[in-house]
Amino acid sequence: MTFLPRKIAVYLARSILLATIAAWAILLTFDAIMALVAELRDVGKESYTLADAVMYTLLTIPRRLYVEFPTVAVIGTLLGLGGLATRSELTAMRAVGVSKLQMGVAVLLPLLVLTVAMMINIETIGPFGEQQAQGLANLKSRQLMMARYSGLWAREGNLFFNARGNSAPHHENGQTWIELQDVRLYQFDPQGRLLSLARAERAEHRKDGWTLFGVERTYFEARSVRVVNIARERWQTELDDSTLEATLARPRYLTSSELRSNIEYLRRNQLDALKFESAYWARWFYPFNVIVLCLATLPFAFGSLRSGGFGKRLFIGILIGLGALLVQQMFVNLADVYRFDVRLAFLLPPLMIWALCWGWLAKKI
Repeated sequence: MTFLPRKIAVYLARSILLATIAAWAILLTFDAIMALVAELRDVGKESYTLADAVMYTLLTIPRRLYVEFPTVAVIGTLLGLGGLATRSELTAMRAVGVSKLQMGVAVLLPLLVLTVAMMINIETIGPFGEQQAQGLANLKSRQLMMARYSGLWAREGNLFFNARGNSAPHHENGQTWIELQDVRLYQFDPQGRLLSLARAERAEHRKDGWTLFGVERTYFEARSVRVVNIARERWQTELDDSTLEATLARPRYLTSSELRSNIEYLRRNQLDALKFESAYWARWFYPFNVIVLCLATLPFAFGSLRSGGFGKRLFIGILIGLGALLVQQMFVNLADVYRFDVRLAFLLPPLMIWALCWGWLAKKI
């Protein structure tokens, strides 16, 4: 394959990039407005203000950019090539000897750059923004917050609770419970002086309440420090486990390395790790999905070289792109039910869509 002339390659890449960014801006704006409207319903609860709602929405934008990009890439590809097709520029390129393969490579280059940027985003800014946003959302109840490096924090009156190790909801034999590792309890008096510090190897919350295991409790008295070791201790608290479970079960707060750590922990304890495995492999298959879906929709753009009706092809192409993501989610849910390898759920749907578009549909348009 001969290399595409630089001016043509840059022109194609710029057209796709501008169309993708335009589609991205429209979709993101609509999504952010809907999210802000939902947050406005909670303004006034406890100390949650309008400024908090706006900041919450802004902090979730990196994650929204990541989630929306596969759909935006498909729409941008079709819009960019569609604009060139309506002006007969694709036909002119074909007339000077530029192949569809060369144009396809030029189209993918800007999308690959954006894909890499989104993968960096979801490993850095995305999780940080989500955790900071969760901290703002917790102002509605003042009970729970997530910290990136110091783990899970909760407060009940003058008692502060911190779990620093691996933490996850567990499901086994029809029972569900919360297990937290490396737990600390800080008890303060009304003047803010530390009264006691308890360290526990782990804490469990079942139907009958909280239990601490391997507890070392230190009491700070007026003229001395007293240490008590307890193998197992009941913890009387009104801390709501449903709030903990909702927070711990959100893999979007975690980087890939943190997801992997949670998977290994759950496997070591023979617990269900599928939720974290799905999120982990979704990160690795993300660039594959973007590239394959964009390649799958190319026939709908190149079809303009032979006949009219690009609007119809654009509509069908967008449906194909969105349908592929829905089919993939269905396969992921089936993997959860029938317990097959979740990697197949991320691999097969894009390949099926690609084969459909370049096989049967490409001959019909």
